[in-house]
Amino acid sequence: MSKRASATLALLLSLAASAAPAQEYLNGIEWQEPPVVTPGEKCGEAPSDAVILFDGKDLSAWKGAETWKVQDGAMVVGKQMIESKQAFGDSQLHIEWSAPTPPVGESQGRGNSGVFFGPYELQVLDSYKAKTYFDGQAAAIYKQTPPMANAMKAPGDWNTYDVIWTAPRFKDDGSLESPAYITVLHNGVVAQNHFQLLGNTPFNEPPKYVKHDVKQPIRLQDHGNPVRFRNIWIRETKPAEGKQVKEPFIRNGDKETPVKKAS
Repeated sequence: MSKRASATLALLLSLAASAAPAQEYLNGIEWQEPPVVTPGEKCGEAPSDAVILFDGKDLSAWKGAETWKVQDGAMVVGKQMIESKQAFGDSQLHIEWSAPTPPVGESQGRGNSGVFFGPYELQVLDSYKAKTYFDGQAAAIYKQTPPMANAMKAPGDWNTYDVIWTAPRFKDDGSLESPAYITVLHNGVVAQNHFQLLGNTPFNEPPKYVKHDVKQPIRLQDHGNPVRFRNIWIRETKPAEGKQVKEPFIRNGDKETPVKKAS
């Protein structure tokens, strides 16, 4: 072998050795395999494990919807609040909605409805070039916090809410164990980022938590305005599962060195 070839080989071996990690950190957790979920072919389409609450055809997934109607593939608000027949805990919700056109009314009288997780309201309102109190506009958690941005589309156009909901938990004595959290993307824009709810969302009294089951129905509000909804689906979520089979350690070849816990 020539000196040049020998030098090249030595360089390649050196690079290979330097690229190989000398050690690896392992956390000692044995994870369960995550479930396989097939996403929708197009953005906003329901994935394979979703529960379809409205597909443009009928209102069979809802209670109290006798006066609501289906028109051109959308459900139009009628009289009284409706709720899903099925209840849900921690979940991912997709819902699309459109404010009435031409716009009528002002402030809270303009394209008003709401998406409720049990007693907790994510506001629906025509906030396109229209003013109201900030913690009552579209994508607000009603009477608790405004949205981080006003991403509202014009009346007649379709808005999208993609929501990650963490339900509150209660102790046996009725006291709060952990609060509710919500993340909301309004038309792809972050409007709520893991916001911690202070309790329920009434108009006329401070928010408070009152013990209820973890799983609650999804509710859509009648506020006297013919808001339209379509493409509503939800999927329950749960964290990845695993068990600690050994303490975290560093592996270097055949040698395993436990990671010391911080004092």
